[in-house]
Amino acid sequence: MMNISKTLLRRGLPQANITSNILLSTATIDDKIEIPKRIPRGPTDILRALESTVGRDPTAAHYKYHDDPYLIPLSSSGKRIFAMAQEAGRKAAHWVRQEHADLFQHREADPVIEAFVPPMVYTEESEVAVADLEKLIEMRQVVDSAVVYRVLKEKNVEVAQELEQGLLELLCYQNCEDGVSEEFVEERWFRQASKGKEFVKKTWKDGDLAEQIFTKMTPKTPESYCAIIQGMSKYRQMDRAVQLFEEAQKSNIPLNTNTYNSLIQSVNMIKENFDMRWSLLADFLTQMKNSNLKPNLGTLNAILYALSFMGNPKRAKEYVLQTLAEFKNLGIEPSLGSWYYVILTFCKERGPVSTILHDIINHLEDKEHQIRDLKDTHFFVTAMEMARHHLNDVALARRIDKLLNYGDNYNLIGDSYKESVYFRHYFALLCDNLPLEEFMNDVYFKLVPHIYVPEVGIMAEVLNQVDVNGAVEYIPKLWSDLIVFDQSHRENLVDCILNTMVNNEQLVTPELTESFAKIAWDIYSRSINEEEGRVHRLNLTGDLLGKILILLVRQKDFEKACKVMDRLDKNQQTIAGVPKIEALALFVDLCIEEKVPSRGIDCIQYCTDCGFPEANSLAVRLHKELNLDEVFLERLTKVVGDVFSTS
Repeated sequence: MMNISKTLLRRGLPQANITSNILLSTATIDDKIEIPKRIPRGPTDILRALESTVGRDPTAAHYKYHDDPYLIPLSSSGKRIFAMAQEAGRKAAHWVRQEHADLFQHREADPVIEAFVPPMVYTEESEVAVADLEKLIEMRQVVDSAVVYRVLKEKNVEVAQELEQGLLELLCYQNCEDGVSEEFVEERWFRQASKGKEFVKKTWKDGDLAEQIFTKMTPKTPESYCAIIQGMSKYRQMDRAVQLFEEAQKSNIPLNTNTYNSLIQSVNMIKENFDMRWSLLADFLTQMKNSNLKPNLGTLNAILYALSFMGNPKRAKEYVLQTLAEFKNLGIEPSLGSWYYVILTFCKERGPVSTILHDIINHLEDKEHQIRDLKDTHFFVTAMEMARHHLNDVALARRIDKLLNYGDNYNLIGDSYKESVYFRHYFALLCDNLPLEEFMNDVYFKLVPHIYVPEVGIMAEVLNQVDVNGAVEYIPKLWSDLIVFDQSHRENLVDCILNTMVNNEQLVTPELTESFAKIAWDIYSRSINEEEGRVHRLNLTGDLLGKILILLVRQKDFEKACKVMDRLDKNQQTIAGVPKIEALALFVDLCIEEKVPSRGIDCIQYCTDCGFPEANSLAVRLHKELNLDEVFLERLTKVVGDVFSTS
């Protein structure tokens, strides 16, 4: 070390630095290097980490819409059409690949990506093997699996019992038909809006391949009984499901927990009244205990589901609380679907007001939740509905919305239909209870139109609040939104917006007067199909035309006001109703101001035809202000009679 120090000193380095550097290097050599344990990473973990640094932007359109202001759909129907059109393109590509498989024999990648390979087409004449059936079951191709199975049976090819059991489970789960492909995300997202309440009727396919396989199985295993009973319970063939359950019990064939869960969930369809239903449910639980079966989350949700529709709300609430306590002792944490059933039980439309939703949110908020049950996606929309209709509680609604936007909880909103219903309740509650300015700035402008497009009823409530509060400054924006949302032809909305513009004259500035006149003329123009010369979509009544006339007169737009007056006069037989006399009087005053007596006389003629007694006073005013010559005076006298000599 001494020789090294002398060498370094000759190079001009200080002694202190030399010693410290050597000691550091010695210490480093002596320390043990500990390699941290490997953390498993998925292929998208880096993307998820980056995504977590960016908050949700409610003002931005969904990524599936093109980033072009001229292509981004802003109405509910437009969003659906846009997304489904893209889906249709993907389906067309699938069809071309399937129908012209000979054109897609080149290898896109090595190893081969199965999704890029044209699917096999199986018929009764296909050469198939057991391996093909295994692959189809793994890929959940129900129809093709059934075809291949039948072909194998016709050729007397032996199919292993385990493989046959797998096919039976697939058929029972899907009810012998293919589901929507996972590739078609948009169809799965939008289809729920038009999906009926299939859970209330039997949809099980009697005598289809699932029942044929089960009938021919020898011997019948516990797994086969479990599959067929669960399938029949899922698709509401309860008579046969109960029959098979009793058959399994007599043969001492053990059933699993999920089979009991499916039967517990269906007790309301098996028995007629509360006592019989609860007794049957308790019998199922006793049999599970005797079979040493441990209940799971599915058991909890099956009991809560049955209780929520069992009747006798008072006793149902008691049993719900007892059930939650029992499962808490078992260490089973309720899912969002569990709380959904609790809400249904306690917050009945015609029952007493319950505040249990506050306790549920206290338990759930500030936590990120994962989907653990199919009904978990019903929680948020139901909770918001109860916050609106059952409790009318704005603070609670905001807590629910905060929970929805916490972490990745928004994934639990469900589908497009539930999302729309959720925001419908949220908007309606806040619109009715918040100061209008706060609602517009914090809710409306933030969420509309990319997150939520208000339905006609919600827009009517917003317009009504604008009218009540005299907030006429929002009218131009709201009319623009009505056009974008394709709601400008709705008569009730047009009536609301015209009422607001007409009834708040004292709050209107000159700029707004001009804007209101443009809106009124836009409404009038949209009601006329200029190409065909007939009324198109929106049928303007006499009252609506009168309000349009008032707004045009206030702007002193005589030419357009005359066109509206002409339409009223020439279409008296087809236009429903008549305008108010105030609108006609304002038009006569404008005629006086513009010194056009002929138009004024035409308006007075219309007043007479409609039976307004004020026509005489309007005629007197017109003559007095313009000092009509003999020609106009004679014409006016023919309309109202000789009222001028008395005046």
